[in-house]
Amino acid sequence: MKEPLVPVVPMSHTAHIRSHRKPRRSATSSIAVRAGVAGGVLSMAAAGASASASAAEPVTQTIELPTLTADLSAQVAQSAAATQQAAANYELRAERDAAAAKAAAEAKKDLAAAKKAEAEKKAAEAARKAAAERAERSAERATLSASTSTSASASASASVSAPASGSVATVIAFLKAQVGDAYVMGATGPNAWDCSSLVQAAYKQVGVDLPRVSQDQSMAGTDVPLSSVQVGDILYWGGKGSAYHVGVYIGNGQYLDAANPSKGVVIQDLSGYPASGAVRVL
Repeated sequence: MKEPLVPVVPMSHTAHIRSHRKPRRSATSSIAVRAGVAGGVLSMAAAGASASASAAEPVTQTIELPTLTADLSAQVAQSAAATQQAAANYELRAERDAAAAKAAAEAKKDLAAAKKAEAEKKAAEAARKAAAERAERSAERATLSASTSTSASASASASVSAPASGSVATVIAFLKAQVGDAYVMGATGPNAWDCSSLVQAAYKQVGVDLPRVSQDQSMAGTDVPLSSVQVGDILYWGGKGSAYHVGVYIGNGQYLDAANPSKGVVIQDLSGYPASGAVRVL
């Protein structure tokens, strides 16, 4: 009798290996697990976010650096602009000061020119007046030169208290012809004199050469007491040899001299300005 056939069921080649699958959990357990996983993920996300925030701080500073640099650049530019403006203001002020100084100099120059023009005008007027006076005196001198020594002597005798020789009359006539001329220290004529140059020129008309200055003229000729002074004698003021002024006695208690810049050549009374001494050279 044949043995009954036992059906052979094919088996998987891994059937003899123990299964590693974990038993299926219940839905509640699965939900809890999922919640825990989600919480962990969220915690990790929060931690990661916090770490990212901490890590982002340097990045924030790095991002703000261009802003700081821009601010610094703006400040530098602003400072440069202020410096440039200050320089421009200084240059403008310097230009204004220079312009003001130039204007002041021009005004001063204009004032000086105006004063010079006024002085020239006055000088021209004085010159015209002097020319007229010179012409008048020249005519008088020509008349005196044409006169003979006798007529000159008679004229001198009529105008002075003491008789005068021809030479003295010529000296007196010359001196009187200069009345009205200017006094200028160091001048020697023909229209301006100082005291000693006038006396020197007067005596030169008759061939008497006197020293140039009053100190030396007071030493010339012969000493004469003031009580015995005659027409044509030289009067001096100051010490003999150190006289500071001279004139010529013309009679009647008067003398003629180149007095000073305000008076010029004039005739004066001896009583108003008594002389210190006298000398006679004619």
